[in-house]
Amino acid sequence: MSTTPPLNGQVIGRAHYATRAAFERLLAPSGTTFPQSVALNAVAGGAVDREQVIGRLTDGLKIDHAAAEAVVAELIDARLLAAPAGDRADLELTAAGEELNRTVRAAADELTARLYGDLPAEDLAAAARVLTAVTARANAELAALPH
Repeated sequence: MSTTPPLNGQVIGRAHYATRAAFERLLAPSGTTFPQSVALNAVAGGAVDREQVIGRLTDGLKIDHAAAEAVVAELIDARLLAAPAGDRADLELTAAGEELNRTVRAAADELTARLYGDLPAEDLAAAARVLTAVTARANAELAALPH
């Protein structure tokens, strides 16, 4: 008799929410929200088109354009993101944004190692394949549904 439940949206959701809650608890001391951490990470490595950042937030977090714009505005107001040479189309991390992103990424990497580190590589690969397929199907369903 197996104690492992069948894979379904509830099992996937529990894993997602538990992982996100643990990560948000790590973010809390810095005052950074989960969406802000996603935006900072999207800009790490150099100037990125603002609409690409917005797209990453809307597509990845399933939030609307206005909510994604608000996240970007919060980071600009906090002087963690800036428009290089006054160009509103591109965004880049400020020095403070780079430091915060390094700190957040290090915490995320440590959490990931604790959560996934001892799981067999073949199990992780299978889970990644299944979840990637489920995500693609869910995104197709969303695209087909009226707003």
